Amino acid sequence: MFIRIVDESLERLIRTELAMGDDLGDVAFDAPTSNWSAQLSRITVNLFLYDVAMSGHPSRTPIRRVMEDGTAERRAPQPLIQLSYLVSAWAGTARDEHQLLGDLVSRLCGHPTMPPEHITGELSSSVYLGICVDEQNRLRDIWSAAGGHLKASFTLQASVAADAHDWQAAAPLVRSVEALVPPMPGGRG
Repeated sequence: MFIRIVDESLERLIRTELAMGDDLGDVAFDAPTSNWSAQLSRITVNLFLYDVAMSGHPSRTPIRRVMEDGTAERRAPQPLIQLSYLVSAWAGTARDEHQLLGDLVSRLCGHPTMPPEHITGELSSSVYLGICVDEQNRLRDIWSAAGGHLKASFTLQASVAADAHDWQAAAPLVRSVEALVPPMPGGRG
């Protein structure tokens, strides 16, 4: 579920930042194969999710909440997952693609986290965004594996908590500690 929410949120962010309404172009998540690209008839920003892995960010801390009826629940720390997207721009000419790709880089660099107004569902954490070099997957290898032709692109990584642990009943908070201490022999007390 969290991957779909991140996908939808990225689309909303890109459409807003580029002022790209549905009538102006598309945001796609398909593998950029030769067959796929041959079917394009409009400018398109493609975010191909090619890798899902544990994030280098530390897991979230445990969470506690109190329900309206006063019962408490807790949730174990949620592991952060890193989603790696191959981002490419598709337009009529290489010059237009470069312009669109440059606009994407500029706009995405301004958001280290996904702005809350673009998040389309409930997530267990913020969505951390970063443009980076993927040390394990070279872009030309990804293009080759997808069966597409090498073109200008970059890696966008989004880190988000996976919903790995459910809410569980928690013990009530300790409000005070009372102890009966017997008097010490021979002392005052």
